[in-house]
Amino acid sequence: MGTQQIPVVVLAGFLGSGKTTLLNHLLRSARGTRIGVMVNDFGDIGIDAMTVAGQVGSTVSLGNGCLCCAVDASELDEYLEVLTRPELGLDVIVIEASGLAEPQELVRMVLASENARIVYGGLVQVVDAAEFDATRERHPESDRHLALADLVVVNKADRVAEPDLAAVRESAGRLAERAAVVTAAHGRVDPELLFDRVVPEGEIEGQMSIEDILYGDEDAHAHPHAAYETVSHASDVPLHPRRLMAFLDSRPEGLYRIKGFVDFGAADPANRYAVHAVGRFLRFYPEPWPAGGERLTQLVLIGAAVDAPALRKNLAACEQNGPQDTPDDQSMWGVLRYVQHSEEEPSESAD
Repeated sequence: MGTQQIPVVVLAGFLGSGKTTLLNHLLRSARGTRIGVMVNDFGDIGIDAMTVAGQVGSTVSLGNGCLCCAVDASELDEYLEVLTRPELGLDVIVIEASGLAEPQELVRMVLASENARIVYGGLVQVVDAAEFDATRERHPESDRHLALADLVVVNKADRVAEPDLAAVRESAGRLAERAAVVTAAHGRVDPELLFDRVVPEGEIEGQMSIEDILYGDEDAHAHPHAAYETVSHASDVPLHPRRLMAFLDSRPEGLYRIKGFVDFGAADPANRYAVHAVGRFLRFYPEPWPAGGERLTQLVLIGAAVDAPALRKNLAACEQNGPQDTPDDQSMWGVLRYVQHSEEEPSESAD
């Protein structure tokens, strides 16, 4: 999107749920993506340099274009300022919360940050499928944490029988309300679910990299992997702002991310609107149409267990139906609520 903001993903979950395993997987899968990692404690991050930098304030290069630093949560904004320096060229920042941290506080700090170079990338809550019920009993606050999540990763799915796994998914989904719920083993979540992976120049998207070969487990295909679906929508017919907002305000369970550009036609002929939605968070960025380019709405929707045909049908229903369907002067008000101005805090969707 035109603003080139860096998404900040909060990774949370109780001790032993597999947060660090998932984080290591993301780092090994980074390929051309430069990831900044902020951790409350280093735990078992599988990088030798981490043993040298076990103190707050240290920043360590991980050798693959990624950076890691240990931070105190109260100084989160200070370290966001460090990691968003343009010369570092980071593509995404992942904050791994301590196993006993309050994810709500970290999310609130990200949303309240005055750093114009970041955008909220969602709260990912990791749960241990094998210990799910026991964790809820020992830590009743886990139910509240799940209710805040944008994405729930039911990890260690290979350790439980299918009926038990289905029961955990159902319970997690009920507690997390409309969050996307995916299963995984060994923290194997496709990075594309969390952020846009950068494809290095000369590499074909989707091909195996050296990292895949070096770090891929021999039995990778024998274990569950976080399953999700990507739905694309492209049209040269402008969307009606009121109908699009009605769709976004009631976006269905499991729809985790929405990204792309929207043409609102006569409602704002000078601009296209980049859209960024993750979980309940929504933001629009108006920007001038590129000179000489085709005016298209191009959207990508990513989620788990979503009804792809229904999503496409609902988006098609947002298209304007000729001159009689031209938006009125007030039709953009709903969209403009989610356009952040420099002096304002980010908005969250009210659904």
